[in-house]
Amino acid sequence: MEVKNQKGRVQKGLFRAALLALAVALAVKVLFVDLMITQGRSMMPTLKPGSLLVVNKAAFGFRVPGAGMYLFHWSNPQPGDLLVFYTPLGERAVKRCHLANDDGTFFVRGDNDLESFDSRSYGLVPLDHILGKVVAYK
Repeated sequence: MEVKNQKGRVQKGLFRAALLALAVALAVKVLFVDLMITQGRSMMPTLKPGSLLVVNKAAFGFRVPGAGMYLFHWSNPQPGDLLVFYTPLGERAVKRCHLANDDGTFFVRGDNDLESFDSRSYGLVPLDHILGKVVAYK
């Protein structure tokens, strides 16, 4: 009888640990770090189609998930940063920041001028549309 109770407690403990690990992983993904795979050729030769990106979602502040705005903001993208953001069409894009304006908008441009749909087409990108900064890629 004692062995059954111990086994049940161990299983319950493992279930709780797995649930906690899942909750922590989900929180990290939603709030801090995301992995993405590129599509298209707009960032060639830097990023090829299928490149894996690690995106720091907390690089510029704390963004409210699903709200489309920053609750806290502590820095701005700098020229040369690779940014992940929403285009005016609502699509996620990866482009390089070329110009930061005092009003919190940014001029972004793909490295492949001939195949890039960027700020030359749709204008400046507001900070609230920026999801994060690419910190690593392969």
